[in-house]
Amino acid sequence: MKNVKAPTSDSYREDLIESLHEPEEAAGFIGAILEEKDPEPALLRNAIRKVVEARIRMNTLSESAKQHHEKLDKMLAESEGSEIYSLVELLEALGFKLEITVADTELSPDSEAEIGESELSPEPVVINPS
Repeated sequence: MKNVKAPTSDSYREDLIESLHEPEEAAGFIGAILEEKDPEPALLRNAIRKVVEARIRMNTLSESAKQHHEKLDKMLAESEGSEIYSLVELLEALGFKLEITVADTELSPDSEAEIGESELSPEPVVINPS
């Protein structure tokens, strides 16, 4: 199915972006791409871009997420996702499955700035020697 271009329409694209506002939909969208038996790196990059676009439109993309996306997009462009797909294949060979799920808590860009790093990190465990 490589190099096949499906017709696109603005209304389909807009509906897709709108549906990706829901975290469960976005997770399923990326997860479905990773489950493909014939991986197509361009599809993975495109899926991630659409999820990022949905977050931008909702004004919920943090600066940190933007930077991570730019870095990952560059890596996917250079390696065609070989590392990611190799990880997926290894996990499957070991009897595991990589799954994309929604995190328990989501931070908006504003709330992320208000919370200090120490509040996001777990308390260090101190072991007193006997």
